[in-house]
Amino acid sequence: MTTDREPTYSVKLAQLLLLSTYWGMQIWVTFISSFVMDNHLNRHTYGFIQSRLVPFYLHLGSACAFFNLTIYAIYHPSDMLNDRESFQIFILFVSVTVAAVNAQWFGQMTSEIMADMHLIEQACGLGQDIGQSSNREAYAKLCETDVKYRHLSGRLWLYRLLSSLCNLCCIACNFCSLSYMAENLVTL
Repeated sequence: MTTDREPTYSVKLAQLLLLSTYWGMQIWVTFISSFVMDNHLNRHTYGFIQSRLVPFYLHLGSACAFFNLTIYAIYHPSDMLNDRESFQIFILFVSVTVAAVNAQWFGQMTSEIMADMHLIEQACGLGQDIGQSSNREAYAKLCETDVKYRHLSGRLWLYRLLSSLCNLCCIACNFCSLSYMAENLVTL
């Protein structure tokens, strides 16, 4: 259902709102709220908020990316694409794919593993310290003495790394999309 007509004002506005909403969420969740919460909340409260906030953020981001790709693809038929438009379609597709994988797999696994770790930490009287870097010795000792906790800790590190890489990939894709849109603005 592609069209070679010029998109209406409403369609252009919808695409801009979707892209800017996703970009704003990415910057806020990745670079601002995480650092503020890490420095002001205890470990378990921070983890609880992240386990509720991040899945919502990841799924909403996936939806924004999907609708952005859909709108763009409808108004750019594949047989009429130039190289820049093809690259834009590719960037939007990568963003949708990576965001969906992150929302459905890595983000979910991170939340589940973190919840299991919190139960073990609570049983050992840990988790009420402020910041992720405080009381490292107690968590290191727990890793040494509890095999299940050590295994969960390793898995959490891996899934957080993969989720962060997906998130950074989506940020880069959205930056490219924003740059493309800015490049094609006629006027402000």
